[in-house]
Amino acid sequence: MHVLLVEDDPELSDGIACFLRGQGDTVVQESDGMRADQLLQNQRFDFALVDAGLPGLGGYEVVRRVRHRSQTLPMMLITARNTLDDRIYGLDLGADDYLTKPFQLAELTARMRAVLRRGGHGGAGGGTGGREIVFGPLTLDADGRLASLNGEPLTLTAREWALLEVLAGADGRTVPKESLRADASGNAVEVYVSRLRPRLEPAGLLIRTVRGFGYRLELKNADKRADA
Repeated sequence: MHVLLVEDDPELSDGIACFLRGQGDTVVQESDGMRADQLLQNQRFDFALVDAGLPGLGGYEVVRRVRHRSQTLPMMLITARNTLDDRIYGLDLGADDYLTKPFQLAELTARMRAVLRRGGHGGAGGGTGGREIVFGPLTLDADGRLASLNGEPLTLTAREWALLEVLAGADGRTVPKESLRADASGNAVEVYVSRLRPRLEPAGLLIRTVRGFGYRLELKNADKRADA
């Protein structure tokens, strides 16, 4: 896989690049957002990992420009910002996933695989196929902001959508509670979880509480590793 890694921390960039190359990927490293945007216009990549906090042209703007050009390249934002508002902003701009620092390299590659499994991407020169997240009976059309459960439309508020998109996109992994913080109005993540649970459970989906850590989305018949 041909990966563009845009990260201005040399140590982190080299660590990620070394790990990916060890798995057989080809990695182009860049630390400048403007140069990265030029590369994305002129070269074909299979995946882009972009630091949100780049100096000059930031990572959010890099993502926005790629989507404005209708490029369907799979993109993941890497950032130290871990609030729900930051996730919503990055995902709304067109990022496929959002990974907060610090993280394990194994989690990074697992998330990359999850993004690629969703399909709907054609690379830097591809078409405008939609991004879709499927988790059991739940389908989220990330481009059209359409949700369905067992084929039936599921109406979600913006906050409910953002929360569910993060949980479904984690592909069964636990999401730290710190990454799903309260919104500007002061409503805690528990409020949104409590609203979603009764709507998802009849279809066999559970939002499982992992005590002292966070939440994960799982199927009712999945192996239960933690109790709510």
